[in-house]
Amino acid sequence: MTDFRVPKLNNNDTSYVLVEWLAEDGQAVRDGDPIALLETSKATEEVEAPTDGVLRRLLAEGAECEPGQVIARLLGSADEAAPEAAQETVRETVQEAAHGNPGGARTAATPGDASGVIVTAPARELIEEHGIPMERVHALGRKVIRRTDVEELLGGQEPSPAVSPAVTGDAPAGDDDAQWITLSRAQQRTAEVVERSLREIPAAFTAMNVDVTEVLSLARDLTRRLRTLVGLPEMVVKAAGGLLDRFPMFFAAPGPGPRARRAATADVGVTVDVGRGLFIPVVRDAGNRPLAEIAADLVGFRKTALTGSFRERDLQGGAITLTLHTNDGIVFAVPIVFPGQTCALSLTAPRPEVVQDGSGFAVRRFATVGLAYDHRFINGRDAAEFLGELRTALESPARFLSENG
Repeated sequence: MTDFRVPKLNNNDTSYVLVEWLAEDGQAVRDGDPIALLETSKATEEVEAPTDGVLRRLLAEGAECEPGQVIARLLGSADEAAPEAAQETVRETVQEAAHGNPGGARTAATPGDASGVIVTAPARELIEEHGIPMERVHALGRKVIRRTDVEELLGGQEPSPAVSPAVTGDAPAGDDDAQWITLSRAQQRTAEVVERSLREIPAAFTAMNVDVTEVLSLARDLTRRLRTLVGLPEMVVKAAGGLLDRFPMFFAAPGPGPRARRAATADVGVTVDVGRGLFIPVVRDAGNRPLAEIAADLVGFRKTALTGSFRERDLQGGAITLTLHTNDGIVFAVPIVFPGQTCALSLTAPRPEVVQDGSGFAVRRFATVGLAYDHRFINGRDAAEFLGELRTALESPARFLSENG
């Protein structure tokens, strides 16, 4: 008999929701078969059987679970001779959960339980934000209600800020509860990461202006030739990925003591925000892959962000992060260095500037590239050299691409 434990899907959440079992109780499954769908604050992820066996579920759909928690068992041929014992194990686990045993399953109460409909936490959040009657939710006729189902119900309407009568923390005496705004679950996870970053990482920041006139012209030409959108972010991802060999510390993962683990490939996380929350999907091996593939990845990420249907594998494993700040008027932005990384890049929208050109003047377009870095691993001189190499690649894009694909 093999315990099926919840894998650790990300560093932001300490608990997940078991959205749906993908295999029936008592069903024979093979190693690698998807057997459950787990939901985090950012994504849903299929988890697979670690071995062949007969599935015995230990947790109900819609319940919360923690990394490392046993939520099922896979019975082998030797176990099948004693099915009653296996069923007794299931009953014991459920009883432990009912009596509040932290090692057992923890059931998450959700509206609509009496009807048999499971409402995930992100879906419930959106329902409460818009005050949607549960009768309308049940009318969808679905066993599991996810956030995308509620968005479909709303017809694409953007959620309004949630004003909750439930106050988190102690409100001063006499305060009106309705004045308090409750953070969404996703924003709460973001707050936790930011607090951890500021608490644990002594970060410094350096910024550099880059003339992007030529690279923007080349990007427009490549968009027509490659038949996929190529913009400044795609160029920065490609250029940054090409610096892995010369600047390995910028892509390394801090380790215990005065060491950092080298990255085998330049996996670049890029922020994507289409108004439904911030996502940071990862472009794999940006230094060695063609620009056309990188551009296709980013186009796909933007489409996926519209539905919020990222999988954890899309969001995991970034060695460095590029944060995009494309609103007009932003001069520079200081990114957060995520735990597990040594630095993060920021990129502003291009802006016109008048510069001297021989005896006259010309209008060129500039963007600011910023670098926040863990000062324990990276010094200011190294940061300036890294940004200088990035600027050289972006200001001579044709030569850089001919050398690096």
